[in-house]
Amino acid sequence: MTDAIADVAGLRARYRDPSALVLSKVQTAVSPVAAEFIARSPLFVLATSSPAGADASPRGGPPGFVAVLDEHRLAWGDLAGNNLLDSFSNIVEQPHVGLLFLVPGSDGTVRVNGRASITSDAEVLDATGIDGRRPKVAVVVDVDQCYVHCAKAFRRSALWDTASWPAPEQFPTTGQIITDQQSLDAALAPVIDQELESNYVATMWDGGGDAS
Repeated sequence: MTDAIADVAGLRARYRDPSALVLSKVQTAVSPVAAEFIARSPLFVLATSSPAGADASPRGGPPGFVAVLDEHRLAWGDLAGNNLLDSFSNIVEQPHVGLLFLVPGSDGTVRVNGRASITSDAEVLDATGIDGRRPKVAVVVDVDQCYVHCAKAFRRSALWDTASWPAPEQFPTTGQIITDQQSLDAALAPVIDQELESNYVATMWDGGGDAS
């Protein structure tokens, strides 16, 4: 690749300065209205990093599954996953994280940057239960920045416009992607998809962190 931009000054020279409103939107605490948006969010993307690289993964639950403990702290209980622990391993090595909260139908998002820790603190576990199910492990984020992100990306993508959605047969299934990436027999794809569906049914609401 040629003509790569090598420093921030060179990058900044190619863009106009941000407006005063944009500069002032970044806050160091979760405001009541931002907390309301987070309470409505059933999904956020968690970005982590370590010396080995970066990772971004979705986290979902019923609206309110992320608890605003106070204006400077968020928390959520861990639910069963694939046990690779990519995000959690990164947090242990390097606690800085980014969170992007989505609400279905909203073109705006709320972003939170901060420092995360993984805990089994009893009060945090009590605050992050879902429908009476108490997690075994939770994540707490000490908020450094909280701000709203503009709607351009969602409007460009027409993400919430159902008329733009492809039919299920127009995109590959998880099983098809796995068999392609691992050079497996394509006939295994529906078997993998069914095994995944069975696992979802069996463990959807199980808590993470159980080594038994």
